[in-house]
Amino acid sequence: MSEQGYANPEVLVDTSWAEEHLEDSKVRFVEVDVDTTAYENGHIPGAVGWNWKRDTQDPVRRDIVDQEAFEALLGRSGISRDTEVVLYGDTDNWFAAYAFWLLDYYGHPKSRLIDGGRRRWVEDGRPLVTDLPEPKTSQYSVGSTEENIRALRDDVLESLNKPDASLVDVRSPQEFSGELLAPENLPQEGSQRGGHIPGAANIPWGQAVEEDGTFKSASELREIYEGKGVSSDKDVIAYCRIGERSSHTWFALKHLLGYEHVRNYDGSWTEWGSVINVPIEKP
Repeated sequence: MSEQGYANPEVLVDTSWAEEHLEDSKVRFVEVDVDTTAYENGHIPGAVGWNWKRDTQDPVRRDIVDQEAFEALLGRSGISRDTEVVLYGDTDNWFAAYAFWLLDYYGHPKSRLIDGGRRRWVEDGRPLVTDLPEPKTSQYSVGSTEENIRALRDDVLESLNKPDASLVDVRSPQEFSGELLAPENLPQEGSQRGGHIPGAANIPWGQAVEEDGTFKSASELREIYEGKGVSSDKDVIAYCRIGERSSHTWFALKHLLGYEHVRNYDGSWTEWGSVINVPIEKP
């Protein structure tokens, strides 16, 4: 496992730990990718694949999956309450971190991320397979939800201009300024207006990782966020465009640095940039 001075080092594992636990019946590997076809082209042996569009979000309500759908997803993935879920994915774990946040929201007891995600696994020469696992289904039941890790639009509105609150916009500088409505390599759609939420600090998600996609040390992370006024004594809300990059930052703040009051605004700019009568800023 990787430690690096983290508040909760157990939430991150390296690829060596992961390979050593491929046959562990208490562990279920789950791949969640931006590119929903990546899993089919090769995945960690025994890993199940979650499609972020279909399995983690409700496409009709534009919301996270409800409790019933979440329980069904974990049940057919062979995950019970005592299963250690080990997540990984492409783009340095964007949607793997989103799935981690969702598992936390629905109160799953133990989840981990493979540090560096799919890219690190491949670069380390670890095995990939294309055959699909057939996990034994389980009856999964949510105990209680952790609603305090999710921010809704009204929560963001209430936080504006509060000295004890911090908003973190983890998008690129071009998105923050309003020049772009989405990452440069993606279709420019999803909101009516460009810009950022008033008072937000722009700390792009990628500042939290090294060149190989693994997280920076706790001291480096603390310097990055505290240097922009995002400290552990504040009520922190992270956002991006659709909530996956901000989940990555939420993970770093909540689990690696141990911030007690940090929430992910998963509605993010796709919601805020299209809502009537909410304020935005541009340089």
